[in-house]
Amino acid sequence: MKPKSQLSDEERVRDFQRKLYLKAKQEVKFRFYALYDKIYLPYVLREAYSRCRKNKGAPGIDGKTFDVIEAEGVCEFLKGIEQELKAQKYKPNMVKRVYIPKANGKMRPLGIPTIKDRVVQMACKMIIEPVFEADFEDESYGFRPRKSAQDAIAKIKKNLTEGLEDIFDADLSAYFDTIPHKELVTLVGLRISDLKILHLIKMWLKAPVWEDGKIGGGKKNKVGTPQGGVISPLLANIYLHILDKAVKRIGGQFHRYGIRIVRYADDFVLMAKTMAKESLEYLEKMLEKMKLQLNTEKSRILNAETEAFNFLGFTFRYDRDLHGRNTKYLNVIPGKKAEQKVREKIDVYLKSNGHRPPIIIVNELNAIIRGWINYFSIPGVSYPQKAKRNLRFYLMDKLYRYYRRKSQRKCKLYNHGAFEVLHKKYGLIDPSKYIPNPAPVNA
Repeated sequence: MKPKSQLSDEERVRDFQRKLYLKAKQEVKFRFYALYDKIYLPYVLREAYSRCRKNKGAPGIDGKTFDVIEAEGVCEFLKGIEQELKAQKYKPNMVKRVYIPKANGKMRPLGIPTIKDRVVQMACKMIIEPVFEADFEDESYGFRPRKSAQDAIAKIKKNLTEGLEDIFDADLSAYFDTIPHKELVTLVGLRISDLKILHLIKMWLKAPVWEDGKIGGGKKNKVGTPQGGVISPLLANIYLHILDKAVKRIGGQFHRYGIRIVRYADDFVLMAKTMAKESLEYLEKMLEKMKLQLNTEKSRILNAETEAFNFLGFTFRYDRDLHGRNTKYLNVIPGKKAEQKVREKIDVYLKSNGHRPPIIIVNELNAIIRGWINYFSIPGVSYPQKAKRNLRFYLMDKLYRYYRRKSQRKCKLYNHGAFEVLHKKYGLIDPSKYIPNPAPVNA
């Protein structure tokens, strides 16, 4: 093994995380009491900044972008954070609240911390995450290292093939906005006894929110962790870990009826050969004690053999045999909303970037197409070929109409089929022929 002086910042962080994970795995009741001083180690802050930089993101309430910080000097920026944390003078800024459209037409609130606060949250997350990773159940897939949405989809398919076709498709009402602070911090404290770390988390939970010139949230706020905060997904997983444990508890209300859970953040399904009414009543009471609420309009019980259902953009359904035999096969495909969403994304892009040179348009359209196909292509699990053909037909029609309206000039793009020209001359991806390179799946 290389000496520490030769390790990169990322390698040093991973080495320390490995030690924390092993300690937490070996001693399930151990409470970590001296972690705060690790957060402001120079190599930890450098790695935290690097990860935040890769995630990009809009500036917070102070308007500072990554470009501005780098022009002023990253070393000075991180040194300032280190000194504030060391002197225990760090205080988070207000969180800027914006809204992004959801697939159902409603708006989702998104909290944007400043880059400085994102870096401190990332540093804290890197230090405490391995402790909780040692505890988390395998059936939790959202926002976790080496786990993905594709893993969750593969697990659901595996459960279905094993006969677990009774489904409770659950939806929690405004989960991120309703997590109770007191109960959440208590759960964190079961593993982290460092009061300075707990104080940091409390400050982030109670950071004021800036929205349309008005200030909300603050110390009086007792619920919610803003979507958009770097540490929010980890805190959300810590709180719902209670549910994961309850479902897996040997001899418990779920286990005795053979019920399994597949969870991705606040989206989850319960699966069984026969869904017990008693278990669902228990679930409702349990969530009530956790001060959470099921969205009764969206949550439903179904049998997958006779009714399709959606999860993380995928549709699960049983289709008739293509060769006319009296059998059905399980089809896992991109959902209709997912197909519509990628079309809308292409529409929005062309409306604001259509004036740019074809090579740039192609490169950026390719990023959209490639990302969408890679997400929905899971070897041995999903069957996105028809959706890929649909996307090809859409691109052919959209680009033809777009360039026909755009100009009256004589040009191949306007007269000979824009899709074919952009594909052959500039390398636009043909979705129907694109062979993705998806990540390996761990079901």
